[in-house]
Amino acid sequence: MNWYEKLNKYFPVEEMKSKEHMETLLKEKGDVYHKDEGPHHVLMYAEFDTFLFIDYVWVSSQSRGQGIGHKLMEKLKNRNKPIILEVEPVDYDDTDSEKRLHFYKREGFNHAQYIDYNRRSLATNEQTPMEILYWSPSEEPEETIYDKMKQMYETIHTYKDEMFYGEAYEPVEEVLSYDVNRSTDDILDLTKRA
Repeated sequence: MNWYEKLNKYFPVEEMKSKEHMETLLKEKGDVYHKDEGPHHVLMYAEFDTFLFIDYVWVSSQSRGQGIGHKLMEKLKNRNKPIILEVEPVDYDDTDSEKRLHFYKREGFNHAQYIDYNRRSLATNEQTPMEILYWSPSEEPEETIYDKMKQMYETIHTYKDEMFYGEAYEPVEEVLSYDVNRSTDDILDLTKRA
């Protein structure tokens, strides 16, 4: 399997970019968008001046528990910039979703509880609510994480979207919002059960 097939097999259709979109990002936005690939992992990420965004990270099931994910996170943390990523809300029927959250909690990530993120999937035409996790080498306020997330959305997610999908994603102000009164549980508090 090539790198795209590995990601496509693991991630839900509503979260996947097309192969053409990702290859174009690597080619045309190669100063920002990167692929780190090995026999047992694929990491797709964007590096901006002031932060990193993890688009996809996959570690083969037979290699989990061997520290590959930790080494990938350490490599990114060594750049000394905040790291942002999207995760689907925990699904207690999907053991992988809970394992992912445990992993990110161990890696020192925080849940951005004031950022609401909900975009329509162009693959399924359904709303896809996601949560934002972030790691910061300093005490980065959530509001600056929100600003960085908006920059990423407009630079990476919507790059040439009409060309690849035949229609555009919603504008950033319809997808992302920042609300200190947003009522949500910390998804990294894994002691709570649905």
